[in-house]
Amino acid sequence: MRPSKLDGPREVEAPPDSVPASLAEASAGGHTHRPGAGHPEPSTGARTGAVELRAIDADVPTAVHHHLEVLLTQRAEQASALDPLFAGDLADRVARFALDGGKRTRAQFLWWALRACGGTDDAEAALRLGAALELIQTCALIHDDVMDGARLRRGRPSVHADVEAQYADRVPASQRARFGESAAVLAGDLALAWADDIVADTDLPPGRAQRVRMLWSAMRMEMVAGQYLDIQGQVASSRSLAHAIRAACLKSALYSVERPLALGAALADADGATTAALCSAGRCVGIAFQLRDDLHDVFGSGQGGKPSGGDIRSGKPTYLLAVARARAQARGDRGALQVLEDSLGCPGLSQDGLARVREVFVSTGAQATTEAKISRLAAQGMRHLESAPLEPAGRERLRALLWSAAGTIPAPGPVAGGCHPTPGRAASVSLATAEGVRR
Repeated sequence: MRPSKLDGPREVEAPPDSVPASLAEASAGGHTHRPGAGHPEPSTGARTGAVELRAIDADVPTAVHHHLEVLLTQRAEQASALDPLFAGDLADRVARFALDGGKRTRAQFLWWALRACGGTDDAEAALRLGAALELIQTCALIHDDVMDGARLRRGRPSVHADVEAQYADRVPASQRARFGESAAVLAGDLALAWADDIVADTDLPPGRAQRVRMLWSAMRMEMVAGQYLDIQGQVASSRSLAHAIRAACLKSALYSVERPLALGAALADADGATTAALCSAGRCVGIAFQLRDDLHDVFGSGQGGKPSGGDIRSGKPTYLLAVARARAQARGDRGALQVLEDSLGCPGLSQDGLARVREVFVSTGAQATTEAKISRLAAQGMRHLESAPLEPAGRERLRALLWSAAGTIPAPGPVAGGCHPTPGRAASVSLATAEGVRR
């Protein structure tokens, strides 16, 4: 999408819903915790007592982590019985990856959507689905590292790099990288298969089961579609603002925020209007989440244990980059365009080169424009949240999670509609805090 030379780049707000009607109707209708320490073992019972609900409310990440640990212990035992080599090289790596790191943010969105919608009798199902979300995230990150050629994740070697190192003295150098990448693809596939197994084995009433499984099916396809748009944009050098927003929506917004909220609402058997409001809030904030991630990649000190500037070096078609290019073209700023042309997709880009890219993002106004868009999306998301008839305590928890995901700080008082937008440019949370909800 080419901007007018007079008007500059045209803003693209949150894309309209493109979910098939049948699916929309379905939507409407780093802890260490050992089993048995503070939370009951996963069971097949559906109803949950008030005491257990309060215990989970007090520490959702630990409750989800405990469930995940028990479920993964079972899978690891099955893998070991199948083949010890497979278990040691892949199954154990997947389990360690899923258990070591992350804030369980997607699972928290699911849980607090359930509670905000008045759900009280499906805590077991919610924790199981939260564990499944952690595994689908594990799949996404392992595969993402392969596609990006990233050697680090959470401050440690990524899965493909770790496998390469393990076999450094047994596999010829010419085959080592390919072997490591192939093993990581299979590890990601295993994480996805385990996630699907958990969802399929979760005991739910027929109507809720159908809604949950339709949402889960849609989320998997959306995640793959978004990742494809991301890599296609890299090789095709996409400059479209619309493409960047669409990729952000599919790759991150839906499976990171909107679908977890929809799953929680489905478990609570929420009505159509409530579910729609939560989904709209999730989509707006989910896009803001990805835009904040893009800013942090360039201007932060590094994310997920990886050096900053990874998106520039890999040539990702982010919204931030699309705005910078459009603004530079509109102004006839050949110097800025040349910096972007020389830097984008350059794996060996130096820190000085990255600093020049940052200067372009600042001088063209791309950084400020992206910050302002994040602020608008966050405010829009809060208005959607406030429009839903939710339990007060659950609403407050969701509000805090949504602000944190957007990486913004609300203004000190409510405004019309109960929303708390940030004044002017969005005030960024400290980078260390913002990073906590990303990976």
